[in-house]
Amino acid sequence: MNKFRFLTSGESHGICLNAIIEGLPSNITIDKAFIDSELARRQQGYGRGGRMQIETDKVKILSGVRFGKTTGAPVCLEIENKDWQNWTVPMSVEPVNMSDPDIAEAVGSKKITRVRPGHADLSGAIKYNQDDVRNILERSSARETASRVAVGAVAKCLLKEFGITGSSKVLQIGSAFDEESMKKEIDTAKEKGDTLGGSFEVRFINLPVGLGSFVNWDRRLDGRLAQALMSIPAVKAVEVGAGVQAASLSGSNMHDEIFYNRETQSYYRKTNNAGGIEGGMTNGEDVVLKVTMKAIPTMKQPLMSVDIKTKKPFQAHFERSDTCAVEACAVVGEAMAAIILADALLEKFGGDSLEEIKKNYNG
Repeated sequence: MNKFRFLTSGESHGICLNAIIEGLPSNITIDKAFIDSELARRQQGYGRGGRMQIETDKVKILSGVRFGKTTGAPVCLEIENKDWQNWTVPMSVEPVNMSDPDIAEAVGSKKITRVRPGHADLSGAIKYNQDDVRNILERSSARETASRVAVGAVAKCLLKEFGITGSSKVLQIGSAFDEESMKKEIDTAKEKGDTLGGSFEVRFINLPVGLGSFVNWDRRLDGRLAQALMSIPAVKAVEVGAGVQAASLSGSNMHDEIFYNRETQSYYRKTNNAGGIEGGMTNGEDVVLKVTMKAIPTMKQPLMSVDIKTKKPFQAHFERSDTCAVEACAVVGEAMAAIILADALLEKFGGDSLEEIKKNYNG
């Protein structure tokens, strides 16, 4: 059984971000320009911060692809951090001479002990026994999601071989539900030194029936999608189909009636409250997911917190950040959903080559 697996590495201000993907069959066309366009989408959105002015993310494909097609070997991707040039001393992987006053100043200026409410700072520092929160925030930063978007783009290259495509759209930012109001809320929050969250929808179409399974808890597709989406930094809720609205719907209003088209010899629904998933499996309708993202915890007007060195109260540390990143988070959500769906596709129709998978799929 094929399994689409990946690992990422890298820090926000380190040399680069990396991802290694295992389980891709051979002969999948990998479009570097498409991966770069997905990375560019992640960097867009009203309310993004100064880091987006520095980075222009591009992927380097280092292995597992020859002449534009996968070979069946692990695929290694790399994304350069251009801002690394400004962090070569404080983020050095080699030991540094702290007796040198210039080096000591460069490192000391980037040391952080004032933890941010809502971030991984305090729990991470305690868990990993660190007196410099820099060692926590560099990896827990949402910068890591650039790697996930690159991996998701590769997953999309596989899915589109079977006509499966995905999209996303922002539904809400703060209390606003239309574009003009959203921009006004973001502008107001920026002026106040505050941040905003919101929600977005991820939708995938043309999925075959039967991806996922009901036979064991960890094979249920909705559970796998929810876990993947919840793993995105700042995501606090995931809904499938009607989601939380299902609580107020009777059975007769909630469940999607089933019809049969004799001409196409296929089943269909006129509604999709199930969000394309029943019993942990795709049912042939669009997979529809709603994701809620909290406001970013890094604010120009910080909340009160504690300095972990002195234990005295202070305003939390401010690290360069966005005012709102819901639109970018939606792109990451697409990527994570694509990864899970690609894995489920390989699980059901898997083979060592694209041709073998298509034979299984068509059969």
